[in-house]
Amino acid sequence: MKILLILPRFPYPLEKGDKLRAYHQIKELSVNHDIALFALSHNAVTPEALAEMKRYCKEICIARLSKIRAAFYVIRNFFGVRSLQIGYWDSRKARKLCHCFADRVNPDVVYAQMIRTMKYPLGIDKPRVLDYQDALSMNMERSMVKNRGLRYFLKHYEFKMLRSAEFNAGALYDGLTVISDIDRNAIPQHHETVIDIVPNGVDFEFFAPQKLSKQYDLVFCGNMQYKPNVDAALFLVNDIMPIVWKSFPNATLLLAGATPTATVRRLASDKVTVSGSVADIRPCYAQSRIFIAPMRIGSGLQNKLLEAMSMGIPCVTTSLANHSLKAEEGKELLVADNPDRLAAAVVSLLSDEQLATSLSTNASQFVRRNFSWSSSVRLLEQVLQSAIDKHSPHEPNELDIE
Repeated sequence: MKILLILPRFPYPLEKGDKLRAYHQIKELSVNHDIALFALSHNAVTPEALAEMKRYCKEICIARLSKIRAAFYVIRNFFGVRSLQIGYWDSRKARKLCHCFADRVNPDVVYAQMIRTMKYPLGIDKPRVLDYQDALSMNMERSMVKNRGLRYFLKHYEFKMLRSAEFNAGALYDGLTVISDIDRNAIPQHHETVIDIVPNGVDFEFFAPQKLSKQYDLVFCGNMQYKPNVDAALFLVNDIMPIVWKSFPNATLLLAGATPTATVRRLASDKVTVSGSVADIRPCYAQSRIFIAPMRIGSGLQNKLLEAMSMGIPCVTTSLANHSLKAEEGKELLVADNPDRLAAAVVSLLSDEQLATSLSTNASQFVRRNFSWSSSVRLLEQVLQSAIDKHSPHEPNELDIE
């Protein structure tokens, strides 16, 4: 197949979950298929990032988006009763460039990532598949309950607009994919709509166990500008760690990840290290005794859990994060939802080396059985081929135009 991928962000470097998914899908697909990449970007793409993707893509086209223009489209979508996120990544000029690129590469199928790009393939008379990735409406619904006033109003508005867009996509695409059954069930569907689950994977060779001396008792990794990660970091330091410190007064915590907000940076203390961006996240896992992901909001599959488990780090998380992972509680990781029980899980691992070793071994085996990128991309290939087989030309409609 010749596949045209349309992405809301250039997929390298790998500091965000959507970029990680896109990068590994491109890498795996390129083994047997020709990849043409069309990527939106609000920032300049470095020569190093471009060179990395040229290893896997036959052709690359980047549409630079103006942040000022993006703000205009956000305001326009608000008054036009449309999604603000879709507006932020929208541009008539970029859509026209995308269509010209599609005409030139003449793909067998168009594959767009995330609801944010749903308008770009419309009008391209080729089989098209949309990867929701996460149910963004569910993510917004979970986050808005923690807000009041104007923030609540805007998030509630965006929740409704995203849910409407997710529903409309069912009639506009020949195939739909999502990362987990939890996300699929949260997306409103036409009765005939089929949404296939294509999970994330983990690079087992890259995220292999490393024998490094332990410098931290706990670690939490992630993009520290992303709202669910910021919320988890605050929850961890303010609510969970004070209980842990009653049993282990000297327990140390590492918060590692790109672009920490000022709120996250203020969590730093003699027992809490905020690293900021790191060139290689693996030592952050390997130098820690326990990985904890106390997620309370968000959606999708937590790549950070897959990576930590692959590296053999015993993990503690919440039921919200484990819904998509489906690991066996008590065997492959520990699951709890309130501060007391999360702290108790941490204390049990710090106290019981045999339990920690057992979880570590079982977790590593679990991800290797269930989350390889090769098996995930085989599922994606089936969806793309099915879209080609059943494609019929789409009639123009309002969404095709606007």
